[in-house]
Amino acid sequence: MMANYSFQDDLKNIAMVSGGSSTKTDDDIRTDILRKAKEHDLPITEKQVTVTRISTPGNNAVYVAADYSVTINMPFYPFDMHFTPSSGNRGF
Repeated sequence: MMANYSFQDDLKNIAMVSGGSSTKTDDDIRTDILRKAKEHDLPITEKQVTVTRISTPGNNAVYVAADYSVTINMPFYPFDMHFTPSSGNRGF
């Protein structure tokens, strides 16, 4: 759960920086997200990452999200925890 909280903060930073950059492509943003997921040892693949751009004149925004599950192995009771961290910015 701690890794998910840290990853959520990373998504917030990626969305904020990417929304202000007109040079970053969706693939660049997705690569940034996957790099952060790997740093936190989270099992996230490219297909589990969503990058959406919302552009209006003079205002660019980026929404990023990931959807993944982690198996928790408790004695006699393994279970999956599902996470859907997301973040976006409103542009400048």
